[in-house]
Amino acid sequence: MTQATPAVLRRIEAFIDAVGHATLYLTLAMIALVATNVLLRYAFSLGSVWAQELEWHLLAAVILFGMSYALQRGDNVRVDVFYAGFRPGTKFIVNAVSGVLTLLVALLFVKLSLAYVMQSYSIGETSADPGGIAWRWAVKGLIPLGFGLLALQTLGALMRLFVDERLRQAAHRA
Repeated sequence: MTQATPAVLRRIEAFIDAVGHATLYLTLAMIALVATNVLLRYAFSLGSVWAQELEWHLLAAVILFGMSYALQRGDNVRVDVFYAGFRPGTKFIVNAVSGVLTLLVALLFVKLSLAYVMQSYSIGETSADPGGIAWRWAVKGLIPLGFGLLALQTLGALMRLFVDERLRQAAHRA
């Protein structure tokens, strides 16, 4: 990061970075839970609906929290067959358009999922399986949170794109 990086952009990037690191530990917890469930099931014939459902809930959290971190790190899927040959100005346009579209989709998911989560919360939705997790609405609540993080990271990425483009143009003029 350079001195030209706005403070709000540094904060967004630091926050998403912290979310990504927390998601790493969540992933490790999920792996430990899966390994424990498999060991208990096959070695001791013990199983728990609650623990099995928790695996899926943790996976949902890892995916929803990890997508903003993956976008920040550039680990998102991009078809570089054409992109790699583009000029910097064309790459800027492609990145700006894809960023705006990502932001719109993320905000749409936040808007649409809020009613879904509130309905689940209002009826006190629980697992349909006996012994399952009682708060089904909690995992559904991760949907707007995860897409909110994606929207925040996309804003940060768009800011970064414009800051970098401004610096590239200034260097080109010099």
